[in-house]
Amino acid sequence: MAQYTKHPAAPAPTAPERESTGHLLLRGYVIVIIFATFSHSAIYNLVGRTGAAAVLVVLTLSTLAIGVPLLARNRPQPFRWRRLPWSAVAYTALALVSVAWSQWRVPTIVTGLLLAAVTVNGLFIAHVLTWREIVRALSSAFKWILGLSLALELWVSLVVHGPLLPNFFDRPDGEIDPQWYWVRDNLLDGGRIQGIVGNANVLAIISLFALVTFGVLFAARARWRTTLALWMLLAAYFLFRTASATALVCAAVAALALIAALAMRRARTPNARTRVYVIAIGGSAAVIAIAWLLREPLLGLLGRSADLTGRSDKIWSQVLERAVQHPIAGNGFSSPWDVGDPAFAGWIEDHGISVFHAHNMWLDVFLQLGVIGVLLMGLAYAGLLWRSWFFAVDRPRWDLDAGRDYSPLTLLPSLFTIVLLVQGLSESTPIMLWGWLLLVVLTFKIKSVPLVGVGEREQVIERGTTARRVP
Repeated sequence: MAQYTKHPAAPAPTAPERESTGHLLLRGYVIVIIFATFSHSAIYNLVGRTGAAAVLVVLTLSTLAIGVPLLARNRPQPFRWRRLPWSAVAYTALALVSVAWSQWRVPTIVTGLLLAAVTVNGLFIAHVLTWREIVRALSSAFKWILGLSLALELWVSLVVHGPLLPNFFDRPDGEIDPQWYWVRDNLLDGGRIQGIVGNANVLAIISLFALVTFGVLFAARARWRTTLALWMLLAAYFLFRTASATALVCAAVAALALIAALAMRRARTPNARTRVYVIAIGGSAAVIAIAWLLREPLLGLLGRSADLTGRSDKIWSQVLERAVQHPIAGNGFSSPWDVGDPAFAGWIEDHGISVFHAHNMWLDVFLQLGVIGVLLMGLAYAGLLWRSWFFAVDRPRWDLDAGRDYSPLTLLPSLFTIVLLVQGLSESTPIMLWGWLLLVVLTFKIKSVPLVGVGEREQVIERGTTARRVP
């Protein structure tokens, strides 16, 4: 006779597998890499040029010390050599060998090694972390940058009561150009704020990246959504207070791209997708034409002149004049320009300060590595844009199930890429330091793992289930 029992025959439930302490430390180390790369100028203003270089050297050596044993033991997974971002790797190699014909060999060696170090760190991040971990690491790094920026601005306004120079130097007597200040003490008077990075335009772009990162995590229903919303408010506040015309344009273009991507996700048939493409391309062409015709009043509203604050007349013309002297292979790599070298010192000045890049990434590449460099950079960014777009709009599928939900995280690479490309029209940062890091990480990760949450480590760490190894 059957009896009711409180002791079922099924095995007792067990807790999901948790990340090891070593992997948690690895994730923390990646956050340090991302933070140090995005806030390199803050480290420079804090410990000087030698100290900032030492930090990058230590981080790169640490990456090699950690990564080589992982590769030897195929942990956490075999390194996908065939999926390397070959255009980016070729560009890095070209930058290093350009010392053979460089017009400024010392800057080529120094900045070439810097580019190689960032490339190594980018490959390392994409290899050891999953998609969700990369987004979370970006989020943590951005929180540190925004939080420390707010703390520094408050300290300067409430304690110092005056502008702060790099390396905490005392202010000299008399008036000096505000461009020299690390923090200008504008938090409470309504002026442009600069944060720990010491540059309003850089802080604005970082704030935009942070908004995108926090937004996709919020949409993915990450934990502590209320806290994420507060961080989004802080990022939006910084984006507004930096008053960066470039960042605002990037934000507008990214918003249009987001609308187009969401419309593509809702399209059920090929014809519907075609209509979305026609509307998006036609609307974009119309917006670009109107913006070009009304560029002077629009730039005036943003506080900029028609020549983009001296870029076309003062900077681009002089860069182009030097670039055409060696149009094929360029004059030699140097990103950023080493303003301590005679080739760049006093060449182009703005507010009495030597400019350290061309304020246009394509013109900068043409100056340094010629047509060959432009082609490699074009291939690198075109490949990333193509892959990231379909990574965002194609439904995840690896078997017969064609009805899986989209992941909000897949929107991040395409939005980041679009922001970098738009910013590259008036800045050169997309080809150095954090811009280059994002290019390498996103390209290698999309080529290696074109689906979010799929794979042995993803199932164990993110889903809490033991993966079955498929032969």
